[in-house]
Parts: sequence; C-alpha cells; structure tokens
Amino acid sequence: ELIKIISPRYSGTFLDCTFGQGGYTKRILQHPNNKVIAIDRDINAIKLSKKFKQIFKNRFEFHHKKFSELKNIHAKNIKAIIFDLGYSTDQILDDEKGLSFKFEGKLNMRMGLNTFSADDVINKLSKEELAKIFKFFGEDRDARKISKQISIKRKKNLISTKDLVEIINKEKKNYNFKINKATKIFQSLRIFVNQEISELIYGLINAFNIAPIGSYIIVVTFHSLEDRIVKYFFKNYSEDKKVSRYLPGLKNQNKVFKLIEKKPIFPSDREIKLNPSSRSAKLRIAKKINDRANFDEFLIKFKNLLDIEKIGNKLC
Repeated sequence: ELIKIISPRYSGTFLDCTFGQGGYTKRILQHPNNKVIAIDRDINAIKLSKKFKQIFKNRFEFHHKKFSELKNIHAKNIKAIIFDLGYSTDQILDDEKGLSFKFEGKLNMRMGLNTFSADDVINKLSKEELAKIFKFFGEDRDARKISKQISIKRKKNLISTKDLVEIINKEKKNYNFKINKATKIFQSLRIFVNQEISELIYGLINAFNIAPIGSYIIVVTFHSLEDRIVKYFFKNYSEDKKVSRYLPGLKNQNKVFKLIEKKPIFPSDREIKLNPSSRSAKLRIAKKINDRANFDEFLIKFKNLLDIEKIGNKLC
C-alpha cells in the first residue's frame, strides 16, 4: 500500500527513517531517478547500509541517527518522509537486544544510541515510577501490582528477563489472554528505554520542518499509543478551526496538512497471510500544504507522556 501511494510521485528524494532490513529503500530505488536517505539508530543497520551503498552509489545515503536528529539532515527535492515504527523479526530475535520475553538473561532492550537499559529501569527506579511506565506506556491495568512485586523480589537479587516474566505470569494467572501476558509490560519498557514517545513526537515535528510544501509524511504504526500520537498530529493540523468566534472569517493559520485518507489504511488479507506481524499495522499519510506551524498544542497534548520519559534522566 505504501509503495502504491508514493509510486505516482516517483523521481526525487525519499527519507526512509526506519531503514531496518532495507525493504522500502530497495523498492524505491528500483526507480532509476530516485534517491534514498536512510536513517536508523540500530548499529546493525550500518553493515547492511554499506552493501546498499556499493550497489546504488550516490543514490543512497545512510545516517546512524534517531528521529530527533532528523533536523540535521539536509536534502533537496524531498518527495516523502517515511516512518515504519515496527520492529523487524531480526531485531526481535536478537537475544543481545533482549526485546522478547522468550529469552532469559539480563534485560536490555536498547536499540542503539541509548543512555540506559531495561535492566537499569527495572532494578533502579522506584515502584511508583515503574507503575507509571507500565500504566501509561503499556496501558497495563496491573501496573501497580507488578511494580510492587518487582520491588520486593529485587531486594534479594537483580531482576532478570526470566524473573520479570515469572512475576507478570503470577500476577495475571487468572486472566485469559489472546496475546502473551508479558507483552504490554515489555512494550512499556522498550518504549521507555528507547524514549520512543519523544523520538516520535520530535521526529514528526522535524519531518515537517525539513519537508517542502507538496511532499508527504507517511507513518506506519503498530500499537495504539503511537497511533494516537500520529493520528492527532495529522488530524489536528489538517482541520479548519475557528481562530476566534469574534472573527469568523479569519482562516486557521495552523492548518498545515491535507489528509490523503481520513482513516488509516490497513494491510490486505494477502499481506497478513505473507507477513502475520503486519496484522496490527496502520498506515497514515498527510501532504504538507503550509510552511508555518506552531506545534505547542501537540506538545501540550502529550506532556504527561513526555514527563514520564524524563524519569529516565536519573539513569543517564
């Protein structure tokens, strides 16, 4: 679906903000007049990027950066900026990253360019701080119970991945789950460790700032929290709003996007069959129509989440 959206607009520069295994980049570079500037925080992406550079030469450029560093990317003739917020199978199965609850050993979850790990979070933050992370980033209703048990158990030994899974399973033993019981807690830790909320928020703002009028910002989300952020960003800044009831004719100066589709695009049955992990994906796309914007309202809307992320400052 994403390739279909951008294909009529081929011939230009595309920013692939989540290079990963290079899937989008490879497809885009099949058109000989295209250039891709790829970024990824994962150090493992550097090795693959060198192979792409050998093949595509000056049509490919790679930066080992985070979303929040997009403002340092300089490019001409940008047609679209793409964010695919999902994790690749290789990343999930990498036991050194420790993203999965299926692995034992020390907690990690660092994707790259991090200042602390999940081990630091679980073993150093207070039970109240852990409860906030689990509740707001994992949307887990048992956040308090689980954080309390963590604080009790770590008095004897540091909490490992296996220990954390055991605590979660014990506190959720009476529930029937369609997903693994540990999913939401592990999601919350991954979001917190990688500061995914602030990276997404400032990544979207930076994408707007470097994108020319007429270009597109495209985002694929995989869970409700990040989708809520993207939905608000596109919808709030694409609506006609009354600036003042006393001046009804005054145009909204903060309308900067045109939504290509008002509702998210979901993967087809065929894609889900080929790639089951795509089943929760939502694709949103907006066209930039104005250069002037004030995103204070956006930052205020998600201030609580940004403030929770700042708890991590004490671990740096």
